Amino acid sequence: MSLLFLVTFLQSAAGAGSIGGALGAGLAVIGAGIDIGRIGSSAMEAIARQPEAVGDVRSTMIIAAALVEGVALFALVICFMALG
Repeated sequence: MSLLFLVTFLQSAAGAGSIGGALGAGLAVIGAGIDIGRIGSSAMEAIARQPEAVGDVRSTMIIAAALVEGVALFALVICFMALG
């Protein structure tokens, strides 16, 4: 929610719409990368602790990563709309 607020705030300034869109797109990509890295790290730790739960952990990890990617894609679309 704060990312969209930041983009809206920067877009409201005179001529700063392109800066807000570009900054928002960069923050969305960085945030998604960090989150997916944390998901993978936590999944590897869970698999190391309980090797018999590999299938459940892997499927949960893929679902969580897909949700993060969906939110990041939505944020990028909003930011690119602010650029145009």
